[in-house]
Amino acid sequence: MGDVSRPEETQLLKEALAEREEQALVKERQLQRYAADLRETFKQERARAQELRQSYVATVRALANAVEARDAYTGKHAERVAAYGIAIARAGGLSLADDPEIEFGFLLHDVGKVAVPDSILFKPKPLNEPERVVMEKHAEIGWEILRDIDFLGEAKLVVRHHHERWDGGGYPDGLAGEGIPLAARVFCVADTFDALTTDRPYRPAMALARARGIIAEESGTQFDPAAVEAFALIGDDELRRIAGTELP
Repeated sequence: MGDVSRPEETQLLKEALAEREEQALVKERQLQRYAADLRETFKQERARAQELRQSYVATVRALANAVEARDAYTGKHAERVAAYGIAIARAGGLSLADDPEIEFGFLLHDVGKVAVPDSILFKPKPLNEPERVVMEKHAEIGWEILRDIDFLGEAKLVVRHHHERWDGGGYPDGLAGEGIPLAARVFCVADTFDALTTDRPYRPAMALARARGIIAEESGTQFDPAAVEAFALIGDDELRRIAGTELP
């Protein structure tokens, strides 16, 4: 700027600064519009996700109800064991207590029983060996029914493995210890407690204290000791609330 006077140079600098400020203001307005668009998109996506979640829950509950509609003795069994399972997970400080996929697995654990003949499902006394083999297939059948449903995720592992035993003597895969998915280990305690404290064709419901005792006795054999410890932390009043009845 050799031939430009100082006042003119100052004016040019002011004009350049003003131009840059205007450009910055334009960019700021653009960013504000982008942010507003993103907020609106997020709100819409969240609403759609909630609608989808509600649809998933309705579908899962419909499947669970279809299974239970066959058996008056296990009415509301799926809802109870799901609540027991979540309570155990929460008592044990496990994050799966808030995982919707796990709740789906708890609700759908017996979906494979749709393939079990009524003569076995409703038999009023203990099953013989051939009948037991057929009954035990329900875990694999349930997993096969659900295996291609992507949104169920980890739920399918609960369906397949909820009859595995901590000592490896369960089915269908003979998994043992921590080789059994955590949610299935938790659920096994919940499922057994509900089975013990409800009427079945071959025996009446057991007293709550006796059911607690059996579960404690099976710690380290049928059940994960940590899951049994968590179950022991749940008060009788909470168990009765979930049962929806006065457990003896």
